[in-house]
Amino acid sequence: MSGLSYWHVDAFADRPFAGNQAAVMPLSSWLPDATLQAIGEENAFAETAFVVRDTTGTADWELRWFTPTSEVALCGHATLAAGHVLLDPKNGFGAGDTVTFRTRKAGVLEVRRTDTGYELALPITRVEEGQYSSLLSALHVKAPLFESVSGAEQTTIVLLEDEAAVRALHPDMRALSKIDRMVICTAPGDPGESGTDIVSRVFVPAWGVPEDSVTGSAHAALAPFWAERLGRDTMSAFQASRRGGLLQCRMDGERVWLGGPCVTVVEGQFRLPE
Repeated sequence: MSGLSYWHVDAFADRPFAGNQAAVMPLSSWLPDATLQAIGEENAFAETAFVVRDTTGTADWELRWFTPTSEVALCGHATLAAGHVLLDPKNGFGAGDTVTFRTRKAGVLEVRRTDTGYELALPITRVEEGQYSSLLSALHVKAPLFESVSGAEQTTIVLLEDEAAVRALHPDMRALSKIDRMVICTAPGDPGESGTDIVSRVFVPAWGVPEDSVTGSAHAALAPFWAERLGRDTMSAFQASRRGGLLQCRMDGERVWLGGPCVTVVEGQFRLPE
């Protein structure tokens, strides 16, 4: 058996068992895609981030992400987790406060160390109002709906009236699993509940993730969406999943910076047959 270095990180969390889980696995070279997918399935959470030193000079590392069922075009929380692992001096990957990643479909991403954790830069996703009756039916709601017209992932934002409506959602996951996109349900935050500017929940059963805990890539769409409605470029956000997670969002041209801490909960070796 050969061993691969392995970190299990809770991203957008200041304590274990909160935020969103990600595995980070630095490799010396790419393993076969079937092996990467099998590792993602074995880890059984979204996502596993694999990184290999970038030899093109474009970035520091090349980065790919796998859910238990598929490779995805963009994953924010696992990128933040990868930055957390690679920027930690004790892990031996080099000193510094910034690390960059070349991706296959989302361009070059950047993670910076901050006084309170990390900031992650993602390309924004733009949406326009549309119609998708079967999606609204699967959510059991009647609400305005907005579909992505740019960005790495197919995304739909559903705008609900308030935080209580977001928290009360009980989607038909079997019906949603037939819809190949990330579904984001959002509303203004309630000062007496989340205490943040915006709140959301994210459902992606078609990609092996019935409800995601804290979704960086969702906020690449939510930040410009709400910046227009709030009339400002910074906002606080809460993703109201069972684990929950807080994010600070800051617009920067065609990028959004997402801030939050990370916590390592497991460090060890992933064993593979020779």
